Amino acid sequence: MAEGATKRRREGQGGEGRSGERRPVDQLFDRELDHLPPEARWREWMHRVEATIFAANEPVGRETLARIVGKSCSIDLLIDNIREELRGRPYDLVAIAGGWKHLTQPAYANAIRAAVGSSETKANLKQSEVLVLMCIAYFQPITRGELSSFFGKEVSRDLIGHLRGAKLIASGPRSPTPGAPYTYVTTKDFLLEFGLDTLRDLPDFEALEDAGLLSKEKLLAGDFPTGLAGGEKEHETDVIEDQLS
Repeated sequence: MAEGATKRRREGQGGEGRSGERRPVDQLFDRELDHLPPEARWREWMHRVEATIFAANEPVGRETLARIVGKSCSIDLLIDNIREELRGRPYDLVAIAGGWKHLTQPAYANAIRAAVGSSETKANLKQSEVLVLMCIAYFQPITRGELSSFFGKEVSRDLIGHLRGAKLIASGPRSPTPGAPYTYVTTKDFLLEFGLDTLRDLPDFEALEDAGLLSKEKLLAGDFPTGLAGGEKEHETDVIEDQLS
């Protein structure tokens, strides 16, 4: 009898039936909360979403949040309501890297550093690496050869390796050019590093192109805009770098 009770207890804890198949946890989880009045239901969904994002180490995406709220629930509206309640607090719910994450307000960075020291994990990049990363971000997928043409000198494998090691770029599709070299693209870690939700949040490409700062075709053809040579070139690229930092 004791053995049978132990077996039943294990089955209950493991979510398994007599067939040995584990019952999906989501079948036991009430997403819809139909037994609650609408206002209480919405409040519970808000609490679930905020708690899940708070507990996560990485940004939490829409698909993940959809597992804990009802089918009729608008996640965007839910997030808006949570952010409204956080107004005036020293932290916020921020859209970043395709999901949402709790982040402290920049105004309190010095206070946090004074209290617990720096916990920064940002990649330590040289200016040349930032500029190469910027070119990859705007022109991806792009090959190392194209990057070298852009700058008028070879972009080393070591530099590319450092950006890959920092998980800021990854290999993209092979180029249709002779030799089919690998191209490079930015990663989710790139978005996290620069506080972007998607690549659409990069400084406006059309404005930079209208200003003559960026044009892949012209630059690869060696047609550098006026002011992008010598000391003036360094100044202009610093402007773009500042917008990415």
